[in-house]
Amino acid sequence: MTVRELLARCDSAELTEWIAYERITGVLGAERADILHGILAATVSNTARGKGRKATPRDFIPHWDQNREPDWQQMLATARALTSRLGGTDTSMEGVGDDTAE
Repeated sequence: MTVRELLARCDSAELTEWIAYERITGVLGAERADILHGILAATVSNTARGKGRKATPRDFIPHWDQNREPDWQQMLATARALTSRLGGTDTSMEGVGDDTAE
């Protein structure tokens, strides 16, 4: 539904009620699903982990950034950090993904 369609269907009083409802019950929609899946993923991760830092739901909730181009170096660094944090091994080839390899 577009904003125009929403405003054609709901008046400001109804929108205000939805805002109040969300403030009481928590976020609605896709953001809520991300949080619920983060909780589930953290629970599963923590049951399979050894000693060390516990995973939190925030570790598994994506940060949707629609206003900038994806940076492959940052994505690679994030993937390596998460792999290390979760006790995995980086099996990538030496130099692959580095600026110096061409």
